[in-house]
Amino acid sequence: MSRKSTKAIQKNKKKEIKKSAAPKNEVALPRFWSESKNLIPAIAAILITLACFFNTTNNKFVNWDDDRNFYENEHVITTSADNFWSNTKEIFSSTVIGNYNPLTIWSFAIENRMYGIDNPGPWHGTNVFLHLLCVFFVYRISLLLGLRWQGSLLVALLFGIHPMRVESVAWVTERKDVLFGVFYLSALYFYIKGKLTGNVRHILIAILFLLSLFSKIQAVILPLSMLAVDYYLSGKITKKDIIQKAPYFILSLLFGLLGLFILDDQGSLESTANYPAWQRIFVGSYSYLIYLIKAIVPYKMSPLYPYASTLPFYYYPTIILGPGVIYALYYTYKNNLRIWFFGLAFFTVNIMFLLQILGAGQGFLADRFTYIAYFGLFFIAGYFFDKYMLAYPKIKPVLMGGSVMIFVVFGYLTIKQNQVWANSETLWSHVLKYYQNSTLPYGNRANYLRSEGRIQEALSDYSKTISLKPDGEQAYNSRARLYFDIAKSADTLRLALNDYNKAISLDPQNGEFYVNRGATYARLGDVNNAIKDMSMGIQYKPDHAVGYLNRSVMYNQQGNIQAALDDINSYLKLKPYNADIWYEKGRSLRGLNRVEEAIPAYSKAIKINNGKALYHYERGRTYSFLGKNAEAKADILNAMNLGYKNVDSALRNKLGI
Repeated sequence: MSRKSTKAIQKNKKKEIKKSAAPKNEVALPRFWSESKNLIPAIAAILITLACFFNTTNNKFVNWDDDRNFYENEHVITTSADNFWSNTKEIFSSTVIGNYNPLTIWSFAIENRMYGIDNPGPWHGTNVFLHLLCVFFVYRISLLLGLRWQGSLLVALLFGIHPMRVESVAWVTERKDVLFGVFYLSALYFYIKGKLTGNVRHILIAILFLLSLFSKIQAVILPLSMLAVDYYLSGKITKKDIIQKAPYFILSLLFGLLGLFILDDQGSLESTANYPAWQRIFVGSYSYLIYLIKAIVPYKMSPLYPYASTLPFYYYPTIILGPGVIYALYYTYKNNLRIWFFGLAFFTVNIMFLLQILGAGQGFLADRFTYIAYFGLFFIAGYFFDKYMLAYPKIKPVLMGGSVMIFVVFGYLTIKQNQVWANSETLWSHVLKYYQNSTLPYGNRANYLRSEGRIQEALSDYSKTISLKPDGEQAYNSRARLYFDIAKSADTLRLALNDYNKAISLDPQNGEFYVNRGATYARLGDVNNAIKDMSMGIQYKPDHAVGYLNRSVMYNQQGNIQAALDDINSYLKLKPYNADIWYEKGRSLRGLNRVEEAIPAYSKAIKINNGKALYHYERGRTYSFLGKNAEAKADILNAMNLGYKNVDSALRNKLGI
């Protein structure tokens, strides 16, 4: 061997040594902030998405779970500087409508402090902002997974403006979707970045995962999404990949079991469909197919998809999707068809627990369930968009033009669908375009019309609800409330009484119905029957705060102040932040000549609502009675400064005012 060839071999060996010394996973990550070709498309995706959802900021709240989630939620509407941390503790240790999503509810409490319940625009704006963050992370994830900016922009725009996004963004209650989405997608982003650089920041990812779980329990799927990423990056899923995710799987298991327990305990696993268990698997397979179709053709988008009374025959053939999807995943995995396996697996694992096989809820579909899941399908579209743009330059104009047309159509549909959520009337009227035989939309639209004073229209909807379901006790209760609210004569009150009687005959252990009928008896002047019904209602529903409050009024009418005070105390245990009732407690204590005890009750009322002059005035009078003239004078002056004009002249003279 010549000297020259020996040197060449040694040189090559040195090169091999240097090459093998480099970190195994080291890759050149796509530049973002310093690369305008990557940054500008992200900004474009965000601005286009903002344009498509901006009209949601004109929407009102709706009477579908918005009430129980925030505008009638005691923990939200009573949060103040004084009770912020105690309310936070309550929020994180309680559920709402069978759901444990405390971070979402906590965000509502903060917004109530910032904007108030009467200003829905900023609440909607927060949903839009969170959705824009999700679009940003989708774009960044797509870049990290190897798409060019063109494909990443397509994925981000599909994720951002697809009409099936509307329910998650335009419905304030679904803050949980966009909030969990931000933490879910950011956790996935940092996981992918860590895999590519060889430095996975598990503590950061775990924190983001936990925040996502506290926002919506659907986040339990994150470890499976990570495994789908593992396959896409390396072409395999190893035992090591699974073991490394053990802490995430443990968190998922704990929150998953908690969610099932809460759903079962609250009765939320029951559905409005009375299908036998064996039929529910067909509901799941049919829903899976519809979600696939709607990713391409988002037709008949309804806020509610009620169950049919009997399972339609066309559900049954869809069961073939089960083994079909399993085989497709197996085939693509074994044949290293990474894009197909990743996209299909990501979609499937993120939708599979939402297919209503367990039977929760009032509908078999929900547009919001696709919020994260559709990323898998959109990523497939972005991948092939990139591939064909590079491989077939001649069809670039066709691909670009077709994409623009799709975005124009989707954007238009999204803007129109946002208007469905403008208020409760538009919401339920839209549902009734497709489902005229469902009682829920008629009943909820009637409730809205009643609140707007549109009495005849509300009565028409309540009557329609009753005609569709004559054994539906809630419809009789709701119509009775309407008669009660508008009653100016005994005849109208008797109409309410008749409907309450019917509701009680259909559900004789519903405490609310008895309390409501008791209030009707009270207005008819029948105090004894009123107290009897209210007591029966409290017996069946011991946590019915209004029952205690109404009965306290009846006891006061009878002159039984001690019994009234007992009911006021029971009410305040359930609703401790009602300033008016603390004031009433003070009055009752004074009526019982327990004057010293009245001061703390008045003080509590003032602490909750410092701006009500009457509270200051009555506490001032009480201080004066106790001979504490300095305190009395301060309170009376406060009351006068707040506009109180009927100050007793003798009290003025006594205090030197």
